[in-house]
Amino acid sequence: MQTSIRLQSITTHVMLCNMFEATILGEPASKANSRRMVTIAGRARFIKSQKAIDYVAAFNKQCPKLDELLEGDVKVTMTIYYRTRRPDLDESVILDCLEGCAYKNDRQVKEKHIYHSLDKKNPRAEIIVEPIG
Repeated sequence: MQTSIRLQSITTHVMLCNMFEATILGEPASKANSRRMVTIAGRARFIKSQKAIDYVAAFNKQCPKLDELLEGDVKVTMTIYYRTRRPDLDESVILDCLEGCAYKNDRQVKEKHIYHSLDKKNPRAEIIVEPIG
């Protein structure tokens, strides 16, 4: 099975009042299903799948970066639009990708509101990150 991710320009990004908001185009890979086993120098190793590698690269090209990363605990609200109902709702790759863009470490995320939606023609993730308190 071959997967590909179309790279497109950023559709939305806002960085106001200690808040981060972005729309990242493309369908994210599930972190649970994004590893494959390969043999390197006779030893079994798990590496990211090509779909996960492609998504991380596309994310990094599209995602704006805050000049000053959010500090302390944060809340993430995210709607992930998939092409089909088949993928499991999995935001973990996106939370990892937001490190260095919105916050220093995804351990800062103490509250999550994650929604699954469908858009066959325009899969994407709409993301809002805000400080708590």
